Amino acid sequence: MLKIDMHTHIIPPELPRWADKFGYDGFIHLERHREGYAHMMRGETFFREICSNCWDPAERIAEYATHHTQVQVISTIPVLFAYWARAAHTHEVARFLNDHIAQLVADYPRQYIGLGTLPMQDTQRAIEELERCRDIGLVGVQIGSNINDQNLSEPSFYPIFEACQELGMAVFVHPWNMMGMQAMSKYWLPWLVGMPAETARAICSLIFSGIFERLPELRVCFAHAGGSFLPTIGRIEHGFNCRPDLVAVDNPVNPRQYLGKFWVDCITHDPALLRFILDMVGTDRVTLGSDYPFPLGDLDIGAFVTEMNLPKTTVQQIFCDNTLQWLALERSAFA
Repeated sequence: MLKIDMHTHIIPPELPRWADKFGYDGFIHLERHREGYAHMMRGETFFREICSNCWDPAERIAEYATHHTQVQVISTIPVLFAYWARAAHTHEVARFLNDHIAQLVADYPRQYIGLGTLPMQDTQRAIEELERCRDIGLVGVQIGSNINDQNLSEPSFYPIFEACQELGMAVFVHPWNMMGMQAMSKYWLPWLVGMPAETARAICSLIFSGIFERLPELRVCFAHAGGSFLPTIGRIEHGFNCRPDLVAVDNPVNPRQYLGKFWVDCITHDPALLRFILDMVGTDRVTLGSDYPFPLGDLDIGAFVTEMNLPKTTVQQIFCDNTLQWLALERSAFA
């Protein structure tokens, strides 16, 4: 069975010292402190240790083979989005990262599918880079759940989503810059609580603003099984019904009507929750994702799915068919 992991992250083996070039700090750079490992640093502040499977394409392919997975959809690490920087500088960073991913796709066309990143804080630059992403062989883009604390419902983002629909570029929404991070830094709560909430924030923003209604051919997938959106759809729908004066101000359509109109990955770490999600959005809207190579992800690449006694057709949908549909790709490209 062809398996496609649509939620994986990669970084170039070397990053320019953007802070030195642009004259201000906040950008990530790498410091190699031992063989096969590097520290991701923001200025002088340690962010995360990564190892060679974060940048070595051959090592990644070999590791995936041990999980009987042939294809990886690769996107940048969200901390590299740099939406907070000056737009021209974010655009330069995006071009560098997108060129790296495009080269990997060209070098390993049957193992890698590429998603780009955009300078989302500048509409014109984002659309320009979106068009370039398509031209260099990428099939979609990854964006953050918010852009400098602005919800995805902001009018400045609509032309970007419209361009994604017109160009046939898929959109992957990944949580980042989690709300309330400073107030709940203990116990890793930004990652455990903030990330699921961020994804729900993004889904509600796209629904309530009417973006899904106005752009019915827009193909969007949300990370981490949609975060806390699907488990709380009852509350969200009830709020829509009981306070339409506050909720239904831009779109009069019940949010439940959009279940099945977007994709989510299968990263639940919980078979019971995955069964619930399959029932909520449909077996044709759940994709295989891992968040590889980071430890909070599903680094067994969907092994728990195979142990759930799901119908073989459902497993095939999760492992392959749904991702191909989301990306508008043909299976023959990877045969």
